[in-house]
Amino acid sequence: MGETNVFKVLSDRQRRDILVLLKNGRLNAGELAEKLGISPAALSYHLKLLKEAGLILEYRQKNYIYYEVNTSVFEELILWVKQFGGDRE
Repeated sequence: MGETNVFKVLSDRQRRDILVLLKNGRLNAGELAEKLGISPAALSYHLKLLKEAGLILEYRQKNYIYYEVNTSVFEELILWVKQFGGDRE
């Protein structure tokens, strides 16, 4: 995982909003665009960056592409962040 790229991608509010919507399960692009009130082109840009960072996964089902959070990347990120805190003697 490239932590730098993940943090850069997470720095944008719209991309964080997309992840919050996806935490409850898969949604397609139309559902995401409607809930966020953004254009399909803007959503496509944000989804591309999230996919490149490995933060979301996509699944094709008939005529739709569904997106969901890639929890394994978040688990790795949590482990990485934990090294900086906690049990100091």
